[in-house]
Amino acid sequence: MRRSVREAIVGFTLLAAVSGSAGLWLWVKGVSLASRQWTIKVSFADAAGLADRSSVTYRGVLVGRVSSIKATASAVIAELEITNPDLVLPRPVMAQVQSGSLLGGDAEVALLSAGPAPAATEPGPLAKTCATTRIVCNGGSVQGNTAPTMASVTSTLQALLDQANNEKLIPKVVSTTESFQVTAKEANRFMASGQVLVSDLTAAVRKADPTLTNLNKATADAAKATAHLNSIVAALDNPKTIGDLKATASNAKTLTARLDAVGGDVNKLTSDPTFMDGVRSVAIGLGKFFDELYPAQTAGAKEKTAKPSGPQPKQARP
Repeated sequence: MRRSVREAIVGFTLLAAVSGSAGLWLWVKGVSLASRQWTIKVSFADAAGLADRSSVTYRGVLVGRVSSIKATASAVIAELEITNPDLVLPRPVMAQVQSGSLLGGDAEVALLSAGPAPAATEPGPLAKTCATTRIVCNGGSVQGNTAPTMASVTSTLQALLDQANNEKLIPKVVSTTESFQVTAKEANRFMASGQVLVSDLTAAVRKADPTLTNLNKATADAAKATAHLNSIVAALDNPKTIGDLKATASNAKTLTARLDAVGGDVNKLTSDPTFMDGVRSVAIGLGKFFDELYPAQTAGAKEKTAKPSGPQPKQARP
């Protein structure tokens, strides 16, 4: 009896050990009997340290692992095992190999989706009616790329430095800097000259103010004269005024003709000796007639005539 119990305990212990070992192996392999997993195939140009059992994340959340990696002549094909059966990845989707930090670390695959979120009634990735054009379905494939690492950044910087050294970029930069300094000095001189020019222009404007004032006054006077001239022109444009001017010119012409005629008659009379002798006789006769008629007045006039015009000497008082 005791032997049977002892054998049963040993048998149950061995069965428990085998079961625990199998469960541990399945756990290490990442196999879950209760969950529904699905896969995605990703093509990378460079795996960049990716390995089996590397983590797969979506928006920073762990959603699966890398189940296998296969290198081919054209690319590296990685199979991703997604543990969440309800995860929907709207297309377009890209897989990117990233490191834990820029300095290095374990590589992981990050799934990036840029498509709009599907409707809640949209079939999931495990459904037979899964829309491969809108979401990533089970067994689907996406394109992958590699995120920058410390090694790639260092390699790129080294290539840039080599190119700069080959093209003698540093001496060119020094020469360009010197040219910038010369240009800055010339610009400062130009600005100083511009300030002097502005000062001269300001002084010229101040000097031109009186001239502008006189010019404005002359313009105003010219406007007034133009107004008067317009008035005169308007008056001359009047038919009545033109008629009066014509009548005045005609009268002046007639008067001039008459004066010419009278002047001709006077010339004829003065050129006649007989007429002139008669005039002289009449003048002499009239003179004698006034002497006889007003002798006192004529005598006084003669005394005035005979009296010297200079100042007379003063007589001494008694």
